[in-house]
Amino acid sequence: MADRSGNSCHQIPEGLPKLPVRIRESSKFDYGRVVLVAGSRGMAGAAALSSMAALRGGAGLVEAIVPESIQATVAGFDPCVMTHGLPEDAAGRFSLSALSAIHDRCQKADVVALGPGLGRSDDLVKIVQDLWQTLPRPAVVDADALWALAQDAEWQKFEHAGARVLTPHAGELVRLLGSSPSREKKQERKELEAAASLLARATKSVVVFKGPASLITDGTTNIHNETGNPGMATAGTGDVLTGVLAALLAQRLSAFDAARLGTWIHGAAGDEAVDRYGECSLTARDLLRCLYTQTTRCLSK
Repeated sequence: MADRSGNSCHQIPEGLPKLPVRIRESSKFDYGRVVLVAGSRGMAGAAALSSMAALRGGAGLVEAIVPESIQATVAGFDPCVMTHGLPEDAAGRFSLSALSAIHDRCQKADVVALGPGLGRSDDLVKIVQDLWQTLPRPAVVDADALWALAQDAEWQKFEHAGARVLTPHAGELVRLLGSSPSREKKQERKELEAAASLLARATKSVVVFKGPASLITDGTTNIHNETGNPGMATAGTGDVLTGVLAALLAQRLSAFDAARLGTWIHGAAGDEAVDRYGECSLTARDLLRCLYTQTTRCLSK
């Protein structure tokens, strides 16, 4: 799937959104500040992967807001990522007392990414539902933040102040639709895709329904992604996607364009990585090593 230079042999599809080429006089502030609200004790890697992916996706600045006990761990993954530790509960998850400070940090953001490695608690349900409704900035919502939204049966009726991108896999989508995921009784992919489109329309958001040929939908336009492979079915690849999407939003792409381009880049990086490391051995960190070639291919000429 890749040539000898490491570039994916995928042809870039016609109409795929592009990033503008950077001008000589630009600075980091021209490419957006991404703030991630992520991580918990034992899940520092999720926050780190999303943060590093946001940098590889082209964001000018990236700050990870994490529970205070894991701040040093997250900072140790990459010196380019800024970190800020906030109050936590006994299990190392954000406590509700952190909400005010989270809002303060997010005021500086161009885009917020919410969810990777957060964990699950009553306080987190309140934090996530508050941020979903009140953040005026675009936000990418993934992982445990999707679980937190689904804890209110009326969540689809929540108004929100900024653009939203949801990135569920099948189990998370089923939960968002008000059911409990079951390994024994799986819904057909086509049925779930139809439900994802309706969900996007109902919530006025963009949904990236992850899986083979991931669906990107805003409830009106539906596009299937053509990149990616089974080797990406490994922990942390979704965290990488969250970071890439946030970075593209920070560079002023629309929510739908960022979702379409980011999903394509993420899958193409996975295809390059699988050629290097194989389907069985591929890890999410391998995607980070390949993101730069695929992002570069998607610059406007």
